Amino acid sequence: MFFALFITALTSCSIENDDSVTYFIEVLPVESAEVPEQFIYGETYEISMTYNRPTSCYEFSDFIYEINGQERTIAVVNTFYVSESAACNPDSVEMTASFNFKVTSNETYFFKFYQGEDDQGEDQFLIVEIPVVE
Repeated sequence: MFFALFITALTSCSIENDDSVTYFIEVLPVESAEVPEQFIYGETYEISMTYNRPTSCYEFSDFIYEINGQERTIAVVNTFYVSESAACNPDSVEMTASFNFKVTSNETYFFKFYQGEDDQGEDQFLIVEIPVVE
């Protein structure tokens, strides 16, 4: 449900003047995340996520990054180019996307990496707790 509204709003984007849809924005599940065991207040850390790109017509676009207190919910967003789909390499490829995170609090952070939906349509997350030391 977290990403349903976002996906609905962005899945019909067109970059041409005609009525045909030439690309879609898609949130892809995170397979794993590389994070430090602890943070030091005031430092900046690279957070990396691994996900599977379904075909060569997918390209990394951005992250969805939601802040709620000490909780950070993160998802990987890709663009799927419909107009190029006939020429896509259909092989799934493991990809890595990263961002820098600056520690601005002395409290423990909770990262929730989006991993897709279960059979009942409920969002699933890889949850990682990272304490902050001084």
